Amino acid sequence: MPNTQYPIPNTQKLQDLMQQVGISSFKALSRAAGVSERQLLRLRQGKLEQMRVEVLLKLSPVLQMPLSELVTTFSTVELLQEKTAPTQELLQQIADLRTEYDRSQQQIEQQQEILLQELQQSSLQLLESLLLQWPTAAQKAQENPQLAAVKIVPLVQKPLEKLLQAWGVEAIAPVGAELPYDPQLHQLMEGTAQPGEKVKVRYTGYLQGEKVLYRAKVSAV
Repeated sequence: MPNTQYPIPNTQKLQDLMQQVGISSFKALSRAAGVSERQLLRLRQGKLEQMRVEVLLKLSPVLQMPLSELVTTFSTVELLQEKTAPTQELLQQIADLRTEYDRSQQQIEQQQEILLQELQQSSLQLLESLLLQWPTAAQKAQENPQLAAVKIVPLVQKPLEKLLQAWGVEAIAPVGAELPYDPQLHQLMEGTAQPGEKVKVRYTGYLQGEKVLYRAKVSAV
């Protein structure tokens, strides 16, 4: 056998097994099993994980030991536990992450529900006068067709303006306004117009900050 500077912790184990089956040297074991002495050195050094399965299959019958028992003998109990523990720990980590994910999803859903309720509540407060007065005003209008519509308009207009202001929404231009045509802000309902030409607003559009929510519907003048 070649000399080595590496520690050889399993040499005595292997020699004891060889003695039980009447093999006197590592060279004899190498010949009997048909494996190299280098492979035997790995077995003695505790490097079982570096050995090919076919090598272990050749050694198993020569040493008269089942393959599983051979692996257990030359892999210490501590090593096997070290290999098993990370797997169990990983499974636990996965389970913990899954639990945390489910908890986070539940919290997000609860927060979304709370935000929705707060939005609805604030919107209802802004529309309070409309909600309370509009049904009565509509009923009066049905009972008296001669009732001037101008008296009903403020019931709708003021709460709507408050709501839009609270949401940062503003009209692009009032209905009836005449202004230069801008395809980014205006949608032609009829006729044709080039950018910069005067158009008249038929239905107002809305902006929220720099975002165009609805283009104003216009017609050429």
